[in-house]
Amino acid sequence: MSSPVFEKIKEDHLSSVLQIYNHYVLNTTATFHAQELITAQMRELVFFENPRYQTLVIFWNGECCGYVFITQHKKRQAYDATGEVSVYLKPGYEGKGIGSSALNQIEQHARCHHYHVLIATICSQNEASLRLFMRNGYQQCAHYKQVGRKFNQWLDVIACQKILD
Repeated sequence: MSSPVFEKIKEDHLSSVLQIYNHYVLNTTATFHAQELITAQMRELVFFENPRYQTLVIFWNGECCGYVFITQHKKRQAYDATGEVSVYLKPGYEGKGIGSSALNQIEQHARCHHYHVLIATICSQNEASLRLFMRNGYQQCAHYKQVGRKFNQWLDVIACQKILD
């Protein structure tokens, strides 16, 4: 059985990552963007000047099948040891252990950069993502009701956290 391979994002990965993300924009409530992003917008989401924030592109049998990233939770100094984590997999790559491997990789990065807590904010309808994070040691810490609106429906957000040390 294959194992996922992770690479730090490069400019040539951007179109694959954009295609994966735009699938979720157009077809799901996994992201609260409501319109397709263009390359420049995607670049802002996945490239970071600060080395503490990182995007890793995931390859399975040589094909780009997703990405995982850790970014700033909030722009206040007291949050410096808290990161926000997201994982996006290309449709058809779910259920292969790739998401768990991705979380493991990004958590290693987080530990090396002295993060204390990781937070994932997940639409309550995204049951697969909620299961992924819970299976990997994250615990629900908040439930925000009707904070987003997409596809003519109000959406809840569940925050899950993992304390690393």
